[in-house]
Amino acid sequence: MQTHPSSKIALVIGATGSFGGHAAAALQKHGWTIRAMARDPDAARAKAGAHMPIDWIKGDAMVGADVMTAAAGTSLIVHAANPPAYRNWPGLVLPMVRATIVAANANGARIILPGTVYNFAPDAGARITEDAPQRPVSRKGRIRVEMEEALREATRGGAKVLVVRAGDFFGPAAPNSALSWLTMRRGGAVRSVMRPGPVDVGHAFAYMPDLAETVARLIDRENDLADFEVFHFAGHWLARGDGIASSIRRVTGNSKLPILPFPYPLIWALAPFNETFRELLEMRYLWRRPIGLDNSKLVRFLGAEPHTPLDAAMTATLADMGCLGGQALPPSPSWGGTGREASRVGPAAA
Repeated sequence: MQTHPSSKIALVIGATGSFGGHAAAALQKHGWTIRAMARDPDAARAKAGAHMPIDWIKGDAMVGADVMTAAAGTSLIVHAANPPAYRNWPGLVLPMVRATIVAANANGARIILPGTVYNFAPDAGARITEDAPQRPVSRKGRIRVEMEEALREATRGGAKVLVVRAGDFFGPAAPNSALSWLTMRRGGAVRSVMRPGPVDVGHAFAYMPDLAETVARLIDRENDLADFEVFHFAGHWLARGDGIASSIRRVTGNSKLPILPFPYPLIWALAPFNETFRELLEMRYLWRRPIGLDNSKLVRFLGAEPHTPLDAAMTATLADMGCLGGQALPPSPSWGGTGREASRVGPAAA
């Protein structure tokens, strides 16, 4: 049975970003009125497009008073703000989430946080459960753990929290996803794909429309959620390190598309001068060890995990990136069908 809070107004912080935009669209489909905050509302409105009826409010996610004003009367706050290109996480991430917490406490709202695998150690394995020990080895991982601890503490002040952890994001309208730096593109086509880890090491990917739909379905069950709730989203577990490249070969019809090793020596050489490259090197362990998420709890709760087949998801993503030369998209798959793919538990070969 679907249950809803009395006020279905959601504030999306980071609505012009990758996950924030998809979350706003999914929540609208589930009957939510969307409010969003931007330093330049006119520019944000133009970026989101006329098809997204969002109430834009001028404000900065770093300014607590702005977040408080934007959150007034809401029962849901999607915290999807992230520093671009990994820059200045310590200085930006925690202040932003604290501003969200204060606003959520004042309104008794539930905070949604798209979580990551950063919280876990390299040897955590390919079927990590929600209650697994969190032993991060990176600075961003430690910050992620601190964020979740702050959110758990926030439930004592009146807020509620839903964390949905997922693997590497990809999908349409995601210019900063892994695909942007794993593909070499020219002339409206993918010219080569880089493989950032060993062939025999799997990796977890999350197709954002599926992840956003999952969040919306969970919120439909608000009355069944704990005050602090965590779910793992399995998404696409690719058992081979060339799984993404193989999908791109199939989608583009280019079976000989070059698959190249990622140029780590060049990144090492440039890292002292480039913060993004330093962050990429710090997170290199994610591609060298199999780190995946077990979605057993999510499947028990929802019945199935929304799941778009990999090649359909890749087609939509590459078309949005302008890499299919005007190729028509296939019909959109129905959300969370009844097949084995939609309800599988944990990592599986794509």
